[in-house]
Amino acid sequence: MSSALHTKICDLLGIRYPIIQTGMGWVATPELAAAASNAGAIGFLAAATIPPPEVEAAILRVKELTDKPFGVNFLMDAPGADVISDAIIRQGVKAAGYNRAPSADLINKLKGAGVVCVPTTGAVKHVQKAEQLGADIVIVQGGEGGGHTGPVPTSILLPASAAAVDVPVVGAGGFKDGRGLVAALAYGAAGIAMGTRFVLTKESPVPKASTDRFLAANVADVVVTSQIDGMPQRVVMNELVKRLESSSAPERLLLAIRNGLAFRKTSGASIADLATSALKMRSTQRLTNAQTIMAANAPMLAKKGMEEGDPVNGYLPGGSIAGVIDDIPSCEELVQQIMSEAEATIKALSN
Repeated sequence: MSSALHTKICDLLGIRYPIIQTGMGWVATPELAAAASNAGAIGFLAAATIPPPEVEAAILRVKELTDKPFGVNFLMDAPGADVISDAIIRQGVKAAGYNRAPSADLINKLKGAGVVCVPTTGAVKHVQKAEQLGADIVIVQGGEGGGHTGPVPTSILLPASAAAVDVPVVGAGGFKDGRGLVAALAYGAAGIAMGTRFVLTKESPVPKASTDRFLAANVADVVVTSQIDGMPQRVVMNELVKRLESSSAPERLLLAIRNGLAFRKTSGASIADLATSALKMRSTQRLTNAQTIMAANAPMLAKKGMEEGDPVNGYLPGGSIAGVIDDIPSCEELVQQIMSEAEATIKALSN
């Protein structure tokens, strides 16, 4: 392998290839995370959509499936964040991923236990803040990324972020192959992080009815909407998004309240826990009262689309790259394809 493809994150994370499978809610199961890690990348288990008392069992399941390094992704402002952090430390998990409302106390606790801290950000100032709080690696997601996203394209955000901090950054948003990996390295990144590309793998738990929608989508079908939870999200356009965009504000708020109560049952969180989490998010994300209530929509509507296989009544968070993906390889096949193409690209550039 070219020395250019062995980067700082390979050493920090103990992995063979500079590729991260992101911790997508309802998607990044123990099976997917383990498959990504077994392929030489690093998989992140999504703990944000697992009741906190059950996260440790999910971590143990990953450890049954791989002896390679893996990570756990969770929300530091959500109920049970301390329980999840303790499980990560107790089980010797290699890395912790997080995004909104990072907690300095939890970060220090994780770092003190030797856990590599890998937040995801979408603005240069947030990359700098993440470094100040102790991040070891920062994933930088450009506007092409799926789910909650910002307005700045990866091609602009990634090099600016790499120049702004000393810790290694990883590019996310618009990556699926070896040429993209080489491009990210040229922008100053130390690797790539992919969500949508791993959604469309054989080990992904997403049902066929939903993956068929991803495969059928063109680039123009992957749009940004604020009608799901009040914040910009990149999704595959479907019937639900069309309905929400034509609904009245009271109708959307009523749906959010129903979904918030449904998530309470799924997560095991109390109403007080959810209210505390909502207030934290309102403060850190600078949301209006209406946006804060609408935020309750996202978990259950994503569950419908990504776990239950209902792409009509649930939503499908996905990056622009979904519009040009037309196959479903195994994680092993995907990672090998990426690395082979990256090698060939570097060789061609040097001739």
